[in-house]
Amino acid sequence: MAPDTGLAAPVRRLATAAAAGVAVGLVAVGGLTLDGTLRGATETTFAFGALALGVGLLGWSGSVMAGRGIENMQRYMDTGSDWTESDSRRAMTRIIGFGVGVMFAASLATALL
Repeated sequence: MAPDTGLAAPVRRLATAAAAGVAVGLVAVGGLTLDGTLRGATETTFAFGALALGVGLLGWSGSVMAGRGIENMQRYMDTGSDWTESDSRRAMTRIIGFGVGVMFAASLATALL
């Protein structure tokens, strides 16, 4: 299989994570509504989605800024770690997509219910 190149692979990673986030967000809104109000459930769910988005964005930017330095340090120290900047950016993209999906689900629940 050829390595992923271009824009299709990152968009696919973001979209699948967002779809998972929507599913989790809808379940979270439903579960939190059982214990309280719909407004409180959607606000809490949106806040957790925003937290995931923020953590992912901070991690992604940290990977971009410090990634090469960390890779060089690992080579110099011979840590044997397989961590790479690109792997870290891919992971953070998934966290960002998940957070966006959760936020979208909370917004959708607010608008429709």
